[in-house]
Amino acid sequence: MSGTERTRTLLGPADPARNAAVGPPLVSARELIDRASVTETVAVRRRVRPTRRLVLTAGTLAVAAGAVAALQPFDAATPDTPGSATGTVLVPVAYQFDADPPAAGTQLRLLADKIKDAGYDHQSGRYMYHHTKVWGDPVMTSADGRHHVAFADETKVWQAADGTGSQANTQLEPQYPDQESRTYWQRRLDSQPAVGSTPAPNRYPLPPMDHSPPTAVPTELRELLKVEYGAGAASKEVSTLYGRYVVPRATRAAVLRVLADVPGFRWRGQVTDRAGRSGVAVTFDDREHDAQSLLVFDPKTGELLAHERLTLSPVRISSYKVILDAAWTDRVG
Repeated sequence: MSGTERTRTLLGPADPARNAAVGPPLVSARELIDRASVTETVAVRRRVRPTRRLVLTAGTLAVAAGAVAALQPFDAATPDTPGSATGTVLVPVAYQFDADPPAAGTQLRLLADKIKDAGYDHQSGRYMYHHTKVWGDPVMTSADGRHHVAFADETKVWQAADGTGSQANTQLEPQYPDQESRTYWQRRLDSQPAVGSTPAPNRYPLPPMDHSPPTAVPTELRELLKVEYGAGAASKEVSTLYGRYVVPRATRAAVLRVLADVPGFRWRGQVTDRAGRSGVAVTFDDREHDAQSLLVFDPKTGELLAHERLTLSPVRISSYKVILDAAWTDRVG
C-alpha cells in the first residue's frame, strides 16, 4: 500500500480529498531535491501596489502600460529558445481595460452564448492529450532579495478514461527578470539545460485512477470548481479542469456561466497570451494574499488558453501556464 493509500485509509470519511484524482507530479522528487539544494534563503517580500504589469521573461521584465496596440506581441514562431543571445524575449500581457475594469458577469454570459465547436469536438480516440507549458514553478530568490529565477517546464500527457497513459516532462531554460539575476543564478544552477541544447523529456507511466469526464450540470460544476471558496479558488480549479480534461462545448459554456456568478471577477477584454494567441481575459484581485489571478479564454470556442497567478511584489514574478494543445488521439507519443 502506497503512502497516499495509507493516509486515505487512516483518514477515512474525514479525508477532504478522498474522491479527488491525484495525478503524477510535474517534476520528479529527484529534480525537486536538486532544485532545493541550490536554493538560498528566500527574502521576505514587501507588499506593494504596483501600477504596471510585469511578466517574467527569458531575460527581462516586459512593462505593460497602456493599450494593447502599443506593445510588441510575442512571436509564436520563436518560443523560449535556450541559448538566445540576450534572452530578451518580451511577452507582454496588457489589458484592454486596465483601469476600472467592469464586472465580468455580463461578458462571460455573452461569451458562453456564442462559443463554437473546438477542433477536438469532432475528434475521437482513447486518450486525452494535453500539451502545456508552465513558467514560475517554483521561483527562487537570493538571500539579499535581489536575484530571482523561475523554473519552466513543458508537459505532454496522454491519458485514458481509466487514468492510464503516459506523461513526458521537459525542463526548459530557467527564466530571469534581468541580466544580473541571470548571471547570478547561472553560476549556481548546475541542473539547468545546457545552452543551445534540447533536453530529453522524462517519461512516466500513469497509474489507473478515476478520470471521468467533467460535468456540465451547473450545481455539480460549482462544486467541482470550488466556487464557495471564492474567485481565487475557482480560477485554480478551472486551470486544473482544462489541463486534465478535453472539455466539451456544453461544459465550456457551463464553466463560463458559473464563473459569471462568482463575485470578484473583472472583465479585462482583449489580451495576447504568452504563446502569442489572441484571447479575452478576466482577473480576480486577491487582496488578502496580494495576488492576482488571470484567466485567458479563446473568444471563439471558450477554451482556456492560459492561467496566471501574479504576486504583487517589487519584482512581480508570475506562475504562468499555457495550454498549447488539447485533443483526442489513439496514439501515445
